Amino acid sequence: MTKSDNGKDRTVRIAQRPEADELLGRSPLAALVGMLLDQQVPMEWAFAGPFTLAGRMGSDDLDAQEIAAYDPEAFTELFTTKPALHRYPGAMAKRVQQLCQYLVAEYGGDASAVWADAPTGTELLKRLNALPGFGTQKAQIFLALLGKQFGVRPTGWREAAGPYGEEGSHRSVADITGPDSLAEVRAYKQRAKAAARAAGRTK
Repeated sequence: MTKSDNGKDRTVRIAQRPEADELLGRSPLAALVGMLLDQQVPMEWAFAGPFTLAGRMGSDDLDAQEIAAYDPEAFTELFTTKPALHRYPGAMAKRVQQLCQYLVAEYGGDASAVWADAPTGTELLKRLNALPGFGTQKAQIFLALLGKQFGVRPTGWREAAGPYGEEGSHRSVADITGPDSLAEVRAYKQRAKAAARAAGRTK
């Protein structure tokens, strides 16, 4: 994805599968697609999706131009073939293709161009929020992921990422660096859901 100071790809442990995490570490598009898939399914399932998708497309990487031009029905089949890539494979296939079509139209198919020259965290958040399938929360989480694990740190990135940018937090996928932190993030999410349910009952 992005290169560390010694020129090597970043090491991430989000999908909890070495081959899937290796792809996330070197492919900006894979990381974006994983973030897009990260809803209503376990985080590690979502971020393993890009690796599975690449394999079904006969490649070891994802290409935005190829996905953008893919026959929609055939692309949906790549998602629905068992084991399905998502709980809602048809809808997510469409969203991934829309994301890639946007990247081709706006960034020449280069996912990293979304953040490569962003001068501030505010501008990067704006760019991420404009991506198909990315609302404010998803954009902030991905911004935090870029800053915390990929070294993409424009001025004000933590502030733009909101609570997800806080150092030492365990709120989102941005904070997952292995099994222990995955468990902490999952526990945080469960507490947040419980608190939301409790608040709803008191209204």
